[in-house]
Amino acid sequence: MNIVLELFVVTFKVLWAFVLAAAKWLVRPKEKSVAGQVCLITGAGSGMGRLFALEFARRRAQLVLWDINTQSNEETAGLVREIYRELEAAAPRAGTPVEEEVLPCSNLQVYTYTCDVGKRESVYSTAEKVRQEVGDVFLLLNNAGVVSGHHLLECPDELIERTMMVNCHAHFWTTKAFLPKMMEMNHGHIVTVASSLGLFSTAGVEDYCASKFGAVGFHESLSHELKAADKDGIKATLVCPYLVDTGMFRGCRIRKEIEPFLPPLKPDYCVKQAMRAILTDQPMICTPRLMYIVTCMKSILPFEAVVCMYRFLGADKCMYPFIAQRKQATNNNEAKNGI
Repeated sequence: MNIVLELFVVTFKVLWAFVLAAAKWLVRPKEKSVAGQVCLITGAGSGMGRLFALEFARRRAQLVLWDINTQSNEETAGLVREIYRELEAAAPRAGTPVEEEVLPCSNLQVYTYTCDVGKRESVYSTAEKVRQEVGDVFLLLNNAGVVSGHHLLECPDELIERTMMVNCHAHFWTTKAFLPKMMEMNHGHIVTVASSLGLFSTAGVEDYCASKFGAVGFHESLSHELKAADKDGIKATLVCPYLVDTGMFRGCRIRKEIEPFLPPLKPDYCVKQAMRAILTDQPMICTPRLMYIVTCMKSILPFEAVVCMYRFLGADKCMYPFIAQRKQATNNNEAKNGI
C-alpha cells in the first residue's frame, strides 16, 4: 500500500478509536460472563485480593486462590464457599426458564494453594498442581504485592529484592505458566493490579515505585505482543488505583487541606471499578479518574513544574509518616523480642 494512503487509513483508525472510546462513556458495554471459568487470583488472602475473589465468586467463576499465608487464604475460601451456597439456594428449580445457561452452583469449587509468588520455582510447581487438579486457567489476576516501608539508604537489600520479586517478577512467572494454553485456545484474560505509583512516583518508596513501573511496562509490552500475534481473544486489563485504604500504606498523608478532596479509596470501590473494567475488556482503569489527568500532566510538564505541584499537594513527602510508623513498629517489635 502506498505510504500516503496508508497514513490516511491509520489517521482514520486513530480517530475511530477516539469515537469508540467516547461511545463507551455514553453507552455502558455489556459485561461478559465468567461463569464456570477457572480464575486464579494471587494474594487472595486479604485486601483487594480477597474482595476480587468474592466478586468473581458471585459471578460463578471457578476460583483458584494463591497466597503465602495459608490461614488467611483459607479464610477467603470459606467466604467464597458461603457465596456459592447462597447462589445454590437461590438457584431456580429444575424446569424453570432462565435467561442464560450458567454452571450449576453445586459444581462450583474453590481451590487454595500456598505459594510464594516471589520464587519462580514455587510458581511453576504450584501452577503444575493447578493444571493437574483443577484444569487450565483462563483468567489470571496478578494481585499479590508487598511494600518494604524504608527510605532507600535504610532499606536492606533483601527487602528491595523481595519487593521487586513479588510486585514485578512474579508477573513474568505466572504469565509464563498459564499463557501458553491461552495462546493455544486464543482465549483468556490477564489482569495486572499495579498502582498509580506505577505511572508516577513519589519520594521514600523507590523500590515499590520501581516494581510497579516494571509491572506496568511488562503489562503494556505483553498487550502489544498479543496484538502482534493476532491473539485478539486474549484480553489484558491494567488496574492502577490511587492509595487504597487496606492498611498497606497506613499513615500516608497528603496536604490536610487537599485530603478531603482526595482521600484514600475504599477497597470495595476500587474492586468494583476494576471488575467493571475487566468484565467489559477495558485495557486500563485508573481510580479515581483524576489519575488520568495527573499521568498526562506528568508526561508533558517540565520536571520542576511537577515538583512544584507535588509540594503544593503535599505529595512529595506523603510517604514519610507511613515510613516513620513502620520504623517505629519495627523498633517496638525488636525491643519486645529482646533484639
